[in-house]
Amino acid sequence: MHSSNSDRTVEDDDRQPATRRIRRLALQLNPPPARLDSRFAGVLEMISCAARAKLSVSTGRLSHYMRGKHRDIQERVFEYFNSRPDLQTPVEISKDDHRELCMRQLLGLVWEAGIRPFRYVVEEPGKYFAIAEAVGSVDMSLGIKMGVQFSLWGGSVLNLGTKKHRDKYYEGIDNMDYPGCFAMTELHHGSNVQGLQTVATFDPLTDEFIIDTPNDGAIKWWIGNAAVHGKFATVFAKLMLPTHDTKGTSDMGVHAFIVPIRDLTTHQTLPGIEIHDCGHKVGLNGVDNGALRFCSVRIPRDNLLNRFGDVSKDGKYTSSLPSINKRFAAMLGELVGGRVGLAYSSVGVLKIAVTIAIRYSLLRQQFGPPRQPEISILDYQSQQHKLMPMLASTYAFHFATLALVEKYSEMKKSHDDQVVGDVHALSAGLKAYVTSYTAKSLSTCRESCGGHGYAAVNRFGSLRNDHDIFQTFEGDNTVLLQQVAGDLLKQYQQKFRGGTLAVTWNYLRESMNSYLSQPNPVTARWEGEDHLRDPKFQLDAFRYRTSRLLQGVTVRLRKHSKNLGNFGAWNRCLNHLLTLAESHIESVILAKFIEAVENCADQSTRAALKLVCDLYALDRIWNDIGTYRNVDYVAPNKAKAIHKLTEYLCFQVRNIARELVDALDLPDHVTRAPIGMQSTAEAYSQYTQYVGF
Repeated sequence: MHSSNSDRTVEDDDRQPATRRIRRLALQLNPPPARLDSRFAGVLEMISCAARAKLSVSTGRLSHYMRGKHRDIQERVFEYFNSRPDLQTPVEISKDDHRELCMRQLLGLVWEAGIRPFRYVVEEPGKYFAIAEAVGSVDMSLGIKMGVQFSLWGGSVLNLGTKKHRDKYYEGIDNMDYPGCFAMTELHHGSNVQGLQTVATFDPLTDEFIIDTPNDGAIKWWIGNAAVHGKFATVFAKLMLPTHDTKGTSDMGVHAFIVPIRDLTTHQTLPGIEIHDCGHKVGLNGVDNGALRFCSVRIPRDNLLNRFGDVSKDGKYTSSLPSINKRFAAMLGELVGGRVGLAYSSVGVLKIAVTIAIRYSLLRQQFGPPRQPEISILDYQSQQHKLMPMLASTYAFHFATLALVEKYSEMKKSHDDQVVGDVHALSAGLKAYVTSYTAKSLSTCRESCGGHGYAAVNRFGSLRNDHDIFQTFEGDNTVLLQQVAGDLLKQYQQKFRGGTLAVTWNYLRESMNSYLSQPNPVTARWEGEDHLRDPKFQLDAFRYRTSRLLQGVTVRLRKHSKNLGNFGAWNRCLNHLLTLAESHIESVILAKFIEAVENCADQSTRAALKLVCDLYALDRIWNDIGTYRNVDYVAPNKAKAIHKLTEYLCFQVRNIARELVDALDLPDHVTRAPIGMQSTAEAYSQYTQYVGF
């Protein structure tokens, strides 16, 4: 079959190097028109994409930059469980067996591996969270059970109690002799902690508190460690003091009390305490959640965790803080570590899922050009669109939550009010944003792996089910985003009253007026790649959106409050407030990612991180392009350029996807998914062996 004259001309010309270079340059500047023969257009597109070489990435150097200073302790966790196959959670296991295995796993970690997480809760929080991430990778139920024991039950004793409590309970919590619970949530009250109904009434005649559950709505619910293993509970209850007036008692607000719930020797439930099992859950069935009812349970006065408020023998109440609200805020502020840990651990879950999905997408081949070998499914633009922005987000969240842990560690040492405020806002926002994103991504990862993603052995199902509750406990995500929005409005008001701002809101202090000014019509049309990949443009775009949303919601609240009151106005503007909070958190995440890129000394590693950071930023801008178009921040030509560049960056990140997931440094015995093995040769062999071949 003979070629046409036009085909021969192209082939003859392409033999000349100079002609080829000119043709390639022309193709980049002027893409081929749609009317070209599809076969020829495909060749030109491949030449155009190949014009820029794939980045050279050293997985070792990138991994070293990502690992952090506590990677050694994580490797100890991984190695211990890898050496103990009997402690690895099987794919199929009953609820009761899973609970007992989970307890044996935790005891093994503490007694055999010699890793004592409790020692780091206050002194070295970064190390504690690193252990929690590693343990959660082994089994998420184990990670949560460890968190209940050391961060919640143990943390409440350390953070809300005083020296007498630490002296009495520290060793037993540390060595697991005193398994405990954190009894805050009730059947009728979760997020509204000030509305808890359990009461602790002081009896001056016996020098005791009497703990009571006044109605079914006040039953403590979803209490981890309560159904089977717990011997103590930190119970949150309204502290009631006797008075000499007609009221009889005075409500001093919610306080925390240590209540023994089972006998230390016989493990029998103690008198006045009723314990029931919350039963089988959607996930985390290795955690024994229970419900607790108290009927005139008496505890010594010393069992009040009295850091922020105390009661004397004669019934007098004293506190260094002047009001119920201030005491409540101080108490909850000391428990913020749980949110920090969930945000950090959620990124760990996302790393596992992304690693499995991308390795499988590189392995699995499907279809391709006629009479050509099948191509990897990650070569399809649709698969890249699903997974490459997710990989970029994983890196972004890694650096953002690492910065949060460092800020939290600074807070525990300095107790500086400004740092405390910053950690509260960041932990609420990042916990909500990251856990919601991870929950959605787990389903996307499952879908992107087709039928094999549905096999339980490949873990997407258990990861999705176990992680799902991360969106609810330690603060419901919708409620936490409202806290962020409330903080943001407060900071906005202070800005115009001349007050100082927390570190998180620095960009409002520095250039709020410029973010609220009219967009530059010239800049709005700039579409060059250098401009779009400039971190200043990206960060300005994120912050401009937040500033516009903040200004808009302030006007809306002021308008609606005249007719609806403050609560009604808040509810009327709730969706706007949630969008505002998410926008702000995205700005914080991007700022931390840009900072991490700039701080990377190795040139090739920095180039890879810059590419991933650009994809994260431009993908987010494109996803909300309507907002930018509505206010003329981005002209139509610029919007089109952003979309085109985002797709190109997806392609570029795909080219180094293997190096990027390998740099997350999750060995096969941690990911534990046959389709996600590092070695493509072993992936199918392990999978087929699992089903019996």
